[in-house]
Amino acid sequence: MHDDVLAAGAAADLRARRARSATYWVFGVNGCLLSTWASRLPAIRDALDLSPSGIGFVLLAVSVGAMAGLPLSGPVVHRLGPARTVAAASVVCTLGVLGVGLAPTVLVLVPVLFLVGLGNGLWDVAMNVEGAEVERRLGVEIMPRFHAAFSLGTVGGAGLGAVMAGFDVPVAVHLPFVALAVLGAAYACTRAFLPADHVRTAAAPDEPRTERSGSGALAAWTEPRTLLLGLMVLGMGMSEGSANDWIAVGMVDGYSVDDGIGAAGYGCFVAAMTLARFTGPWFLRRVGRVAALRAGALAVLVGVSVFILGSRLVGDVPVAVPLAVAALGTLLWGWGAALGFPVGMSAAADDPVRAAARVSVVATVGYTAFLAGPPFLGLLGDRFGVVPALSGVAVAVALSLLAAGSARPLAPSE
Repeated sequence: MHDDVLAAGAAADLRARRARSATYWVFGVNGCLLSTWASRLPAIRDALDLSPSGIGFVLLAVSVGAMAGLPLSGPVVHRLGPARTVAAASVVCTLGVLGVGLAPTVLVLVPVLFLVGLGNGLWDVAMNVEGAEVERRLGVEIMPRFHAAFSLGTVGGAGLGAVMAGFDVPVAVHLPFVALAVLGAAYACTRAFLPADHVRTAAAPDEPRTERSGSGALAAWTEPRTLLLGLMVLGMGMSEGSANDWIAVGMVDGYSVDDGIGAAGYGCFVAAMTLARFTGPWFLRRVGRVAALRAGALAVLVGVSVFILGSRLVGDVPVAVPLAVAALGTLLWGWGAALGFPVGMSAAADDPVRAAARVSVVATVGYTAFLAGPPFLGLLGDRFGVVPALSGVAVAVALSLLAAGSARPLAPSE
């Protein structure tokens, strides 16, 4: 009997470790897919002759798609499980990115970007629920490292984008190739996910392990802590999303560089974010969730200010000086934005019984930043220029400072 228990424990541990590796890969290929098309945004902008506000409203289609998918994600993950949800969402995302690469007009670009957002909203919640369960099974707070894998994927996607832009490889060749590769990788990785039963039957230590008939999605919308977590993620999501959308364009327009240097500037941001997320568990163990989030928000405020300052030096000093200032700003910005989303997702999933519903709510509120951010910054960009418009990020990040206390771990009685 003792040997049987040990064997069962070893098998469960092996399954959890396999799921951990698969979750790393799923986060990574998701990041690669998103940064691939974001890194080619200057080329897409030029091909379709879009103004800053035009870019903002086109990008709004991604946010609308995400906002359509996120409220559905809790019930969908609850019913299908993370593996099947990620597999289905990756198909939708791939179709969207294929369309972005081939879109001849804005009228085609808008609906395919909607597909990108829709698929990514479902994918995002599903992989975070899986990551939270792996974290719980292994007893180690590793959610920031899953998000580091996402950031590493964005580094790879942005780096490849810089190379493709440098060699003038057409977007219509680059994006479909990456999209199809990501689709195959995502489907293969989901086969190693944990059984879907944990989404419906996981129970807190003092609760019986019973099947629940509903996902609890509506009840989660009435919980103050869950909504405050969403507000915190909204501010940090604005800081991350604005960088994804505008750093490459801001480098080209504000620093008078070519598309390759613009993509490299975006690469600095995602490289800093990746490093911060890999070291995130160490940082969280020493200072706690709340202090880590507040430090990150302050770093974003400083980084955005430095990035804006660098553009004002262009033409007055040797070109290397403003580029160095821009690099410093993007590095601080990336480091500061790194832990907002993973800590928010991990905090939302503190209770595994309600993880899918709460992660869905937090992600939905957080993604409001991606809905409002592009048109807001685009309009500011038309009036003041793309780089000065990024000062609008500070308003959203202030919300994260105010709401960071909601990320404190739940007490057992809660």
